[in-house]
Amino acid sequence: MKKAYGKVFRYGDDIDTDVIIPARYLTTTDPVELASHCMEDIDKGFVASVKKGDIMVADKNFGCGSSREHAPIAIKASGISCVIARTFARIFYRNALNIGLPILECPDACAGITAGDDVEVDFDKGTITNLTTGASWNAEPFPPFMQNLIAAGGLAAYMKEQKIEQGKTGEVGK
Repeated sequence: MKKAYGKVFRYGDDIDTDVIIPARYLTTTDPVELASHCMEDIDKGFVASVKKGDIMVADKNFGCGSSREHAPIAIKASGISCVIARTFARIFYRNALNIGLPILECPDACAGITAGDDVEVDFDKGTITNLTTGASWNAEPFPPFMQNLIAAGGLAAYMKEQKIEQGKTGEVGK
């Protein structure tokens, strides 16, 4: 897949989807509009400070709450290149993969990363490196087909790619 590099935005336990994107903004599915309100109820400075490539780190049960896809869409559209957490709520985990937002579970990395640290993630190896402190951790990397799905931009884009490829070659996944 690739690497991600960015400044860390750090959050705690049980960050629910209503905090990621408040329900009052769910009248839209426009990623740019959703991104403009991402994390605003918990981190007023997030939208003004986040830059393309930055990384979000949280503790346990990130993305709990409702099953809406708006939450990972808002995060991805804000410029966040990867979310690292101790654990993810199951539906958020699946929604993140569906829309192509890279996520990694790594409790040890979460314990060693603070807000503002510069972090690099090697998705192929599952390596998370805190460039600020020099510490490094290994997360379980996604298998190649999942990395391809994420790189394609999510499940729908991946399936579209596969159908186009199938139409050209007669074989899926070549």
